[in-house]
Amino acid sequence: MDIAFSKTTEEVVAYFGVDERTGLTDDQVKRNTEKYGPNELPAEEGKPLWELILEQFDDLLVKILLLAAIISFVLAWFEESEEQVTAFVEPFVILTILVLNAVVGVWQERNAESAIEALKEYEPEIAKAIRGSSKGVQKIRASKLVPGDIVEVATGDKVPADIRILTIHSTTLRVDQAILTGESVSVLKHTDAVPDPRAVNQDKKNILFSGTNIATGKCKGVVIGTGLTTEIGEFSRYYH
Repeated sequence: MDIAFSKTTEEVVAYFGVDERTGLTDDQVKRNTEKYGPNELPAEEGKPLWELILEQFDDLLVKILLLAAIISFVLAWFEESEEQVTAFVEPFVILTILVLNAVVGVWQERNAESAIEALKEYEPEIAKAIRGSSKGVQKIRASKLVPGDIVEVATGDKVPADIRILTIHSTTLRVDQAILTGESVSVLKHTDAVPDPRAVNQDKKNILFSGTNIATGKCKGVVIGTGLTTEIGEFSRYYH
């Protein structure tokens, strides 16, 4: 639910068809799991170096330049002896540019793979969710969370998914979300709707973002985004 921040808590809960006190039923969990998939970022399978190098030459402009270098080299080979050395300069320059381009491309690919792995380190293993009226709060694998789940987080917890805050069970609730927004100090959160539908992440004071940390306080909320549909998941999409 992309605009959950601009809705009231009642509207968000109604959207997911969940009771804040009892959480999702087993049937709802099964349906939402099939619909949204696991709450985790996809693993990045590293490509071998030779494949990354070949990919750098899989471009029409690069192929044209490579062909031009080959033709220039062949022509230089048949030049008269006095001009032969000078004739080799042009294909050498073109090949040097192509090699440098390939080196930069491979370096960027490796950095992207490293960035995705770094993002996965922010994924918590355990979440505290309410599922079924008789079970109350229970610890489950964070990867099993689905949109609509009612979860609790407290001081020291890592937020397991994107969550719309429903109720705050402490005087204040502050969150360290520097990994996402770059804010150097913890951010004060609340439950009120944010009326601006175009609000940026820094203005979404009623949302807890996956991978951020609870600095102080305790609250209950409803999961609105998991896996790639979280804000940190959007960063993963960018690197892909």
